Amino acid sequence: MSEKTLAELDFTSLRSRKFFPSPVAWEDQVLYFLMLDRFSDGKENGYKDARGKLVTSGTTPMFTPSDSGNAIKTPEEAQQWREAGVKWLGGSLKGLSTKIGYLKRLGVTALWVSPIFKQVAFQESYHGYGIQNFLDVDPHFGTREDLKELVETAHQNGIYVILDIILNHVGDVFTYDAENPFWPGPYPVKGFNDKEGKPTIPFGPIDLVKYPEAFPNGAIWPAEFQDTSNYTKKGYIRNWDNYPEYVEGDFFSLKDIHTGEGSTDFYQPSGALENLCEAYKFWMAYADIDGFRVDTVKHVDLGANRLFAEVIHEFAQLIGKENFYLIGEITGGRKQAFSTLELTGLNAALGISEIPDRLAYMVKGYRDPSVYFSLFRNSLLVQKESHVWFKNKVVTMFDDHDMVEKGNNKSRFCATENGEKVVLNALALNAMTLGIPCIYYGTEQCFNGAGDSDRYIRETMFGGKFGSFQSRERHFFNEDNPVYRELAKILEIREQKITLRRGRQYLRPISGNGEDFGLPRMLGNEIRSVVPWSRLLDKDEMVLAINTSGDRTLTVWVNIDYNLHQVGDFFKCIYSTDKAQVDSKVQVEERKVKCISLTVPAAGFVIYEQVKVKG
Repeated sequence: MSEKTLAELDFTSLRSRKFFPSPVAWEDQVLYFLMLDRFSDGKENGYKDARGKLVTSGTTPMFTPSDSGNAIKTPEEAQQWREAGVKWLGGSLKGLSTKIGYLKRLGVTALWVSPIFKQVAFQESYHGYGIQNFLDVDPHFGTREDLKELVETAHQNGIYVILDIILNHVGDVFTYDAENPFWPGPYPVKGFNDKEGKPTIPFGPIDLVKYPEAFPNGAIWPAEFQDTSNYTKKGYIRNWDNYPEYVEGDFFSLKDIHTGEGSTDFYQPSGALENLCEAYKFWMAYADIDGFRVDTVKHVDLGANRLFAEVIHEFAQLIGKENFYLIGEITGGRKQAFSTLELTGLNAALGISEIPDRLAYMVKGYRDPSVYFSLFRNSLLVQKESHVWFKNKVVTMFDDHDMVEKGNNKSRFCATENGEKVVLNALALNAMTLGIPCIYYGTEQCFNGAGDSDRYIRETMFGGKFGSFQSRERHFFNEDNPVYRELAKILEIREQKITLRRGRQYLRPISGNGEDFGLPRMLGNEIRSVVPWSRLLDKDEMVLAINTSGDRTLTVWVNIDYNLHQVGDFFKCIYSTDKAQVDSKVQVEERKVKCISLTVPAAGFVIYEQVKVKG
């Protein structure tokens, strides 16, 4: 049973051990984001454990193509499958612990785990964003000890753990005394909700002698969060772009926290914000967490975000985590992200709206490559001709659990045209261009969820009642899946080559005849071309390329750095989706510019490395 008050926490005892050190550079890492309820229940059969040994004691068999659609053979079954997608399904911390080997062999070095905290008891808040107790793990996920064991297992395998946390709101812990409580309020409150969701508990500090039913499943805990001044009580947001509505209002039924007042430089934190800092410090010390992904940064005052970042970074230094990472969910584009990071001290931005769209559709041949690569040239933002800001300040991904930009037409990459055919290219582009790459769970297994609700992009990896490909009772921890297998090779090369993790980046001009060079570009409404780019670090250059044509192998001349290479030097292929190309060499020539001839398979990906000349 968790503590009922923050005052009961013994930080001296919690700090009296050696903690797992932070990574030297977060741009070296490969993140993997998973929704805990949807990942693993530990009952799978035929997967490999952390040592690579086949597990045959489970009950859920591995998915095969013939299982596609096995959950929707009748209208009644299809309805049951859809309804299951909005409920708790059974993923757990122990289940995740059993899949560390799967993740390690893929090349994952950091897990981003959806919120694990105790949720309100009367709602199906499987996603974890409806917190009712900041000091306990939701029983659907397991126990606090399960979390500690997960982190220890991850660390033993060289994997960091980042927890998803919330500063903006709590769960639906109280009920307004109003019929339509929309912002700007404020509104009177009937009471804290009990385990049934009824406001039977007085709104304010709770006497457990009089109201023993309030713990553990009623009201909110620890007790410091029962102070009525912790909440703005201004009602639901209707206009998500109207300030201060989107800062003061409630996220639907999730109740907004009053974090404080004042300008960014002279912010006065509320007791609620100070209590949040203490609660999240507890998890850092208790479970040896390596970073936080901070939810809904836009909806929290900049001053509150800054104070939180300062408190967490200071505490991290005390326990020996010098590079504890705070990744903010910052919406609104590059300018907003850069400004927010500069003002708050958060370490990196997630959710820059342009990247997912431009990456995904460029790979499919419907976005100009210059539009994607220009996202990483920010001279106007950083006041210099530099790419380095993006090296460790942006977490990049193209599939995710919200896909807000898609409105009511949610869809994973593989659900749309040629998605499965070119998803490896999208994963490779994400891994091999600037930023900290993040894989959304299931993408490496070609999950194809799509529909008018978040549920369809939150399928279970372990099968259960709501598996991907409209399946049930079939798991997807298949290390023989071609995308998983090839991505593992690509990520291994990334781990071996520092240039691919930290180097500068340039989209390269191409030529079909070796004479006329220009950047690859759209012709009409699409591009079917080789798209090459270089990563450069000191005197090293590596050349990478995808082919956006799904039907034809293409050969082009690719412009390379003039000063780093001599005519007659060689580049060697160290990866290709056409295995026959690996270890082959191409020679540097001068055709108005210094260049090499690259052949890229249809819908393929290649990596070339310069051959060092001894002496």
